[in-house]
Amino acid sequence: METAILLISCPDRKGILSEITRFIAENNGNIVNADQHIDFQKSIFFMRIEWELEGFKIPKLEIESAFRPIAEKFQMDYQLHFSSEVKNVAIFVSKYDHCLYDLLYRFKSGELKGNLKLVVSNHEDLKHVVEMFQIPFYYFPKNRENKLEVEEREIELLKKEKIDLIVLARYMQILSNRFVNEFRNRIINIHHSFLPAFVGAKPYHRAYERGVKIIGATSHYVTEELDQGPIIEQDVVRVSHRDTVSDMIRKGRDLEKIVLSRAVRWHLEDKILVYDNKTVIFE
Repeated sequence: METAILLISCPDRKGILSEITRFIAENNGNIVNADQHIDFQKSIFFMRIEWELEGFKIPKLEIESAFRPIAEKFQMDYQLHFSSEVKNVAIFVSKYDHCLYDLLYRFKSGELKGNLKLVVSNHEDLKHVVEMFQIPFYYFPKNRENKLEVEEREIELLKKEKIDLIVLARYMQILSNRFVNEFRNRIINIHHSFLPAFVGAKPYHRAYERGVKIIGATSHYVTEELDQGPIIEQDVVRVSHRDTVSDMIRKGRDLEKIVLSRAVRWHLEDKILVYDNKTVIFE
């Protein structure tokens, strides 16, 4: 059954919840999911509410305009989505294959609700993997001299295919400000470390040298500042003095797959709101 989903953020004040629920109830809507959060330090109200469209009095294409007076009254930033919408997804990858394999399987099995349209890489190493899943593969080699030119071709392709979400599955290239701005809060990266600790190259080697007892992985939206974007999900696994660097890399890669897939799923299900370089993740 098709549902409508509202994602809302606004200054906190009395009456917001009752006004939203009244709007749905008075138009014969059946609420199937509602989650809210208040940032008491900044006095900001956040909400995700979902209701069935069957029997709803307001036609689907008129819901946004009907809700707008309420949004204006409470100074809301809001997004309206429908469960029938399926987002188009592109994966960017280099040579590491673990996150790619995991995402390809999850999309193929229907675990991730999205239309995986294409895979882009700056190497040809994983072309056979992508083609095995019958997904178009695009090879865009990059170097310092041609990077911006190649990015323009990538942006052109992504726009042509109407891509809604870009997933960096261990894509070992830094995106330009131009690219990031074109897809603001629509690029998800997986970082092979529990940010902000051990950022940069060879985090597992640095963690091993420090004798850490926990390693982690972080998924986040990409911003102009490297690895400083809004964090979506993080997880950790325990390690001990018995673990070698290879053990830590193996455990870390398992985490990367899980943490990245969670972030992608939440984005595709419209469960994330970004504010002040942070995220609210709704249940």
